[in-house]
Amino acid sequence: MSFSGTFELQSQENYEPFMKASGIPADIIEKLKDVKSATKMEQNGNHFVVSVVTEGTTVLRNEFTIGEETDMNTITGDKVRTTVNLVDGKLVSQLKAATAVTEISGDILTTVITLNDIVYKSVSKRIA
Repeated sequence: MSFSGTFELQSQENYEPFMKASGIPADIIEKLKDVKSATKMEQNGNHFVVSVVTEGTTVLRNEFTIGEETDMNTITGDKVRTTVNLVDGKLVSQLKAATAVTEISGDILTTVITLNDIVYKSVSKRIA
């Protein structure tokens, strides 16, 4: 199944604890917690471009090819060297101490990031 599309954030679980554990300052967490965002995914074979857009501004962009090591931007603004793999139809990567798993089911895009004992989950719905 193709990951291509634009997905609007519908819900988040453990947002604040995850952001705190990631090193995001409390004032930024508060400012961003209710901001609506969209994730645009472009897939061309094994090559992906993933952009997160809030209020019309791209805030995070990553480009990668399945199975190839690449530098990824994190929510803290750091760059992390990682390899994204396709495992059972899911995109799986290790970013520092966090493991990210993204999957698509119909029009729903779900990302689960585990950092130590904190599990952050976002659910987005395809809008385009």
